[in-house]
Amino acid sequence: MQIAHTIAELRQLLSRSERPAFVPTMGNLHAGHIALVRQAGTLGDATVASIFVNRLQFLPHEDFDTYPRTWDSDCAQLAEAGCDVLFAPDERELYPEPQSYKVHPPAELANILEGHFRPGFFVGVSTVVMKLLACVQPAVAVFGKKDYQQLMVIRGMVRQFALPTEIVAGETQRADDGLALSSRNGYLSEAERAEAVWLSRTLRQMATQVKAGQPFAEIEAEAMQTLARRGWQPDYLTVRRQADLQAPTPLDAPLVVLGAAKLGPTRLIDNLEL
Repeated sequence: MQIAHTIAELRQLLSRSERPAFVPTMGNLHAGHIALVRQAGTLGDATVASIFVNRLQFLPHEDFDTYPRTWDSDCAQLAEAGCDVLFAPDERELYPEPQSYKVHPPAELANILEGHFRPGFFVGVSTVVMKLLACVQPAVAVFGKKDYQQLMVIRGMVRQFALPTEIVAGETQRADDGLALSSRNGYLSEAERAEAVWLSRTLRQMATQVKAGQPFAEIEAEAMQTLARRGWQPDYLTVRRQADLQAPTPLDAPLVVLGAAKLGPTRLIDNLEL
């Protein structure tokens, strides 16, 4: 695996590639990331990953400064997974001047769910992904379904700007007990880790209730109460249309259930397509 720390180095390394396949990450890699890298390896002639902790998508009270940086482990995992090129710029390389030009996704998608609880998050995500796509110029980029709303935002951005990159979704990777793999799982204590599976269990129960025809409002209220009684601080547990993440009618399909909740200081998200 070759490592590029500058855009010029990256483009030199990719100068002979006709179909780069790209996986952007913030590092602190786990098996979910590696599954995306392996998937990318089947889609192009050069597999590219990036590691960049993007300050623009963190709110002032969030964990930018303490976000785990695990460089040696990340590099070892990427090399073992067959990554050809790792792009690891520092902030001065990717943002050599204040990033005053930013991508603002449509409010009806970006200001709901995650965007409601993390204002400006998708502006930061869209802006850095746009910049990374400009740097790598991939034919295909792979994003995980675990960040379901993010995947939709990026797909819409690429479509509306006519970017020459195909966005491919990677399935959510889970631990044996069903917990969606996440870099932030590492923040959980042993007791919290055992409890964390209740987020995915609750989403599965919601899916069962949807299929049984129970009213969506009842399903959502019951799910919120379930986690709250167990000591969680739920932000949302909701049924939405897959097409646009808007509230569905009983006749809409296909659907997705999505949830976000704090367990202690750690905020976890998950979803399940129906």
